[in-house]
Amino acid sequence: MIFTPVHTHEFADLVKQKIAEFNAQHWDASKRQQLGLKLENEKGELVAALAGRTFGHWFYLESLWLDEKVRGKGVGSKLLIEAETLAKARGCSFVILDTLDFQAKPFYERHGYQLEWTQQNYPFTGCKHFMTKRL
Repeated sequence: MIFTPVHTHEFADLVKQKIAEFNAQHWDASKRQQLGLKLENEKGELVAALAGRTFGHWFYLESLWLDEKVRGKGVGSKLLIEAETLAKARGCSFVILDTLDFQAKPFYERHGYQLEWTQQNYPFTGCKHFMTKRL
């Protein structure tokens, strides 16, 4: 048996598709939906964005990004609250996310998120925090 190395995004996507096909045999994923919000400035440039997906009782918040120019002005809080509201309207009761040690842990804590566990030495000397919130 010889395994062939394949280090591409396309291959990783293929593997994810194979897992999705297997999972579909065990649960109905048809209600899985993307959830995204954006804010653009007067020039049409992206200044804030949030992306994730909802499935069953859970909203997985994958990414929340703010341009330096809008940080500290309440934009992130409004963006997060709007996303939570949309997720709740879809029937979600919980949110899960992860954030790196230099990112937004205090921000999420201010919004009621609880630390579930911390992955140490990620990727080398930092850490990744996994957090949840009940909506």
